[in-house]
Amino acid sequence: MATQADAAGRSRVPGRGMDPRAARSRAAALAAAQDLLVEQGWAAVTHVAVAARSGVGRTTLYRHWPDSPSLIYEAIAQRIANARPARTGVLREDLIGQLNGLRALLHDPVGERGMRVVIERAGVDPTFAELKESLYQAGSGGFRAIVELAKENGELPGDLDTELAIDQLAGPLMFRRLLAERTFGAEYVHTVADAFLAANPPPGQAASGGSGKG
Repeated sequence: MATQADAAGRSRVPGRGMDPRAARSRAAALAAAQDLLVEQGWAAVTHVAVAARSGVGRTTLYRHWPDSPSLIYEAIAQRIANARPARTGVLREDLIGQLNGLRALLHDPVGERGMRVVIERAGVDPTFAELKESLYQAGSGGFRAIVELAKENGELPGDLDTELAIDQLAGPLMFRRLLAERTFGAEYVHTVADAFLAANPPPGQAASGGSGKG
């Protein structure tokens, strides 16, 4: 499966970045793939259907995305990238920003449908299992960077398991939206962030039984 970076690299003109015509074609193709994913499901995201919807030739599509999973991957990864917030350097604010990005992704039709499809297909299709792992790494990277930096700075316990921390932060949102199928707002995000910080205080401080208000 081609990655997003592999696909992007094929459209760049040496020394000048991406060719504008290629950029327009890619944007149109990804928009078509996202629409098809929401409207008809993963099986509808084919090169034939995307070409018909976007007006981009199939030869061009195959050059950027050799197979349908790579096209689906970039369609979802684009949404993940758009939901990634800028960092402030303040731990609580950065955690809330990252969680709000995930909240937006989970309430976005493309993001939500895409994640449901990938989780469902990963159990029976090795290609989608690889896609799921790639998307997990892309989506959890922001949390991982924030937690690792906070551990280095002494804002979180140095022995805190980073992967467990990601589970504690992102898990409640994923469960509530994808399994419970409930919507939620910023107040819930603040509660999750504050509960995490209360349970994982800086070295030398005792863990708090409650959570702060956002």
